[in-house]
Amino acid sequence: MTWTFTDDVNAFLDAAGASLVARPAENTLVLTVTATLRRGGPHAYGDAAPLLGWWRGADGEVAGTLVQTPPYPPVLTAVALEAVAPLAASLPLTAVNADRAIAQALAATWPGHRVVQEQRLYRLGTLIPPSPAPSGRPRTATTADRELLVRWFLAFADEVGQPATHAERQVDERTASGRLTLWEVDGVPVSMAGVSPRIAGTVRIAPVYTPAEHRGRGYAAAVTAEVSRAAREAGAQEVLLFTDLANPTSNGVYQRIGFRAVSDRLLISATER
Repeated sequence: MTWTFTDDVNAFLDAAGASLVARPAENTLVLTVTATLRRGGPHAYGDAAPLLGWWRGADGEVAGTLVQTPPYPPVLTAVALEAVAPLAASLPLTAVNADRAIAQALAATWPGHRVVQEQRLYRLGTLIPPSPAPSGRPRTATTADRELLVRWFLAFADEVGQPATHAERQVDERTASGRLTLWEVDGVPVSMAGVSPRIAGTVRIAPVYTPAEHRGRGYAAAVTAEVSRAAREAGAQEVLLFTDLANPTSNGVYQRIGFRAVSDRLLISATER
């Protein structure tokens, strides 16, 4: 039983890819992050090289992974609790994004820690379009929207406490592949939703952003429902999204249009390292 680490995404996927694809919903973060690394190179998320690891259990099979793309914290997929102590001994971790039980077990090895964010993964069941529908209509974002979209990506990152890195690249990639949708009212964009590439039949909705002056009118629900509908029509078997549990409004919005809870994750940071 051991952890193995590399900065080579191809070596990582050769070793762990099959185990990730076997549970695509639970592994959605790692699948999309590694797809981005494969497509954009090792510095797709920042100047530092990624850290990629996998744990093999007593039977020799991969039974958990770790992916870190600085400046983002490490993301852990579900691993056995017996893998936590060897991980803590192998790496000087100061933060982790993991299933609740694993995050708490790892944080218990730190002198002090704080919960930065509680996240919930949702899966779309039966899509329920907003009723009554808000005014306006959806449209696919184009290169003419680039300046607005970059501003919104940066504002979204600031609101959810994420590093504001490579907003321009993210906008350009998603616009080029038709994966950003705007909700417009009288020709004015009022909300947006993006969708990840389909991997193992699964897509994830992100980001969803509505400027403060346009909130409370149902635009986020409408644009999320639209991209979810389009993803299913394009062949997605699973449509997923994450929410911050500290935001009851967004959690309520997504549940009303048909999303159902799958699991919770914690982002925990060490405070006394």
